[in-house]
This record gives sequence, structure tokens and C-alpha cells, in this order.
Amino acid sequence: MKSIALKTNNSQAIEYLQNELANFDMEDVHFSYKELKHYKNIIIHYTGKNENIFISKISTLLSFLVIYEFEENFLKDIIITNYFYFSPPERDVILNNCFDIMIESKNYLKAKFAILYDIFSNYLIENKKIFLGGFINFRLKPYTEKLNLIVDQAVNSFIIEKEYQEFVSLLRLYINSQPCNCKELHVIYSNNFTIILDENKNIIESSDDILNTKFLSDISFSTNDYTLNSLLKLLPKKLYIHLIDKTIDEFIKTLSLVFENRIIICTDCNICKLYQKVAKRDNPF
Repeated sequence: MKSIALKTNNSQAIEYLQNELANFDMEDVHFSYKELKHYKNIIIHYTGKNENIFISKISTLLSFLVIYEFEENFLKDIIITNYFYFSPPERDVILNNCFDIMIESKNYLKAKFAILYDIFSNYLIENKKIFLGGFINFRLKPYTEKLNLIVDQAVNSFIIEKEYQEFVSLLRLYINSQPCNCKELHVIYSNNFTIILDENKNIIESSDDILNTKFLSDISFSTNDYTLNSLLKLLPKKLYIHLIDKTIDEFIKTLSLVFENRIIICTDCNICKLYQKVAKRDNPF
């Protein structure tokens, strides 16, 4: 028989462990709960013969305990320690970014679980009791190193988004402070080409004069930088966007934020239909 004692005073951990052990999917496993002088104890008894599987199951249980019950506090501590200069609302955004990053990539969950599983299983092979508080705080360095990488990525995402919002605000301020230079413009937009038409449907060459750009930012839309620069110089009263691929990408979202109620997005007018036919042939532009 093998017994493992889990010692903790953390009520969340106790509740989690009791709920999971009550539905434990392994025969010959029993657990008891005792309150002693210094710690509350959950003692897990295994009376079967395959101790390796038993240790594997308990290691899995404890790994998910850390992920589900302690990980958020780990992330908060890392953010406060390494990025204390951000305001509380900014730190909340960074924390949410951490969760978004981990949700978007299943590899993070697999990597975190693998690290925790190895730590717990290696320990339980040689030991019969775990003081959960001390163990989690002092023996999970490889796991917290992985969380540090996630936090760094979340901070980078936050900074990029912040710069982007400042960039959009500056452009919007510039547009609203300048008189319109033309009545309307039409942007024919697809993945393969971008064309600007004036109100008479004549093609306007995009400005490629980087020295005279109306914006300055690390934000880049590649070839669409020239289109943006042209629109900022021409400053139309109305801006019609004809989506040939019927797809709103990041550049179109940015134009919508910058030009606000001046912009009209279209996918099915005569101009759209004309250039959709062009797009189906070899693109000459």
C-alpha cells in the first residue's frame, strides 16, 4: 500500500482536491481528511499493485491544481514584480493578455502541464507527503520561468496595442483639425492591389514620398503605408472603401478608426463588381 499526505491550509486547494478525489477514476484509491494542529491533511491511500499509475494520476491531479487554482496569482506576482511601473488597470490588461495568449496556443497548456507533471512525479516517487504551500512556492522554478515568458509576451502585446491606439488617435486628431481637400475618394482594396479613385473615378497615384508623410509611427502596413499617406494628404470628406475580397483586415479596421463617420464600406456596388472581374483575371496593377 502507498499513501500520500497533502498538507495545506489553503481552502481553495482543499476544496479542489476533495472534489477531484471524490470522482477519482482509479480503483483501490481512498482518501481521508484530517485537521491537525498546524495543517489540514488530505491523505490518499492506494491499496493496488500498480504504484506507477497511482503516482502518475496524483501527479496529474496536482499539476492541474496548480494551473487552475494558483496560476493566476503567479502571473499577478510576476507582473507586479517585473512591471510595477504599469498602473493597476494596465496590469489587469496584461493579465488578460496572458490568458488570451494561453488560450490561443494549446502548446502552452501542454508545456506547463509537462513541467509540473515531471516535478510532482519525480518528487512523489521518493516522498510520501507534500507541504503544498512550500512546494508550490519553492519547487516550481521551471514552471514560473515558463510563466515569465508568457508575461513578457503579454506585455509586448500590450505595448504594441497601446502604440497602435496612440497612433490612431494622432491621425484622427490630425484629420479633424484639417480642412477637407476633396469631396470624395474611392479606395479599391484587395489582397493583391490597392487603387485610389477621385470623385470622377480617375486613378490617383499613391504617394510614395516617405519624406513628406503625414504620420510617424512604428506601426506599419507595408505597401498600404503609401495608401494611408495619400489619403491623409487628400483628406476626403467621404471615403468609400470597395472591398474586392469582401474581407475587412487590420488596415481597413485602422482606416475605419481614423476616418470614423467619413468612411463607407462597400462590397457590391458597380465599382466593386467591375474590379471583382478584374481581380479574377491576372492582376495588371
